[in-house]
Amino acid sequence: MEALENLTCREFCSRLASSDPTPGGGGASALVGALGAALGGMVASLTMGKKKYADVQEDMERLSAETKALSTRLLELAQEDVRAFTPLAQAYRMPKNTPEEQARKAEVMEKALYEASLPPLEMMRAASRALDLLAELAEKGSALALSDVGVGAALCRGALQGAILNLQINASSLADREKAEKLNREAGCLLREGIEKADRIYARVAEKIGG
Repeated sequence: MEALENLTCREFCSRLASSDPTPGGGGASALVGALGAALGGMVASLTMGKKKYADVQEDMERLSAETKALSTRLLELAQEDVRAFTPLAQAYRMPKNTPEEQARKAEVMEKALYEASLPPLEMMRAASRALDLLAELAEKGSALALSDVGVGAALCRGALQGAILNLQINASSLADREKAEKLNREAGCLLREGIEKADRIYARVAEKIGG
């Protein structure tokens, strides 16, 4: 399959709308987060080199580099999500006619379910970090690009909400409940804190631009 990052927007949407299970909600969540982080990079780039914002030039250079790195990482995670689904799909198709086959299938399923939970968790970590950077941009970035900070925050919020559902659907089937609960605890914390950050950024932007 062609790398998702090489698809046009139209091709990506067509792939999502097809009967192929990948990319699905995980890939879409990663893409949305990548767009949110990229908007942060745009705001930093628009702020750099401006006399009015000379005192935050170094901050903008740092924010530009990190938001771009996060955007790239999130696109990679869209592909990792696809790769993680393949062994899971294969595991679901394994025979279970004998006790031996049942035991083997359970073993393979457990490993595949856990590994399929990891890309969404990484997406959440990346989106959460992007929100930290967007919060800084809301205070230091160019006033002319403030609306883009708010849009970026909204997109990262959506990425968090989408990614956690993809994690939870896999974690819910894990036989190792301790491992599942650990995944769910971190994801739940990232979601709660991320939503609070995103809403705070969005409200701050709306306040500044008179919304």
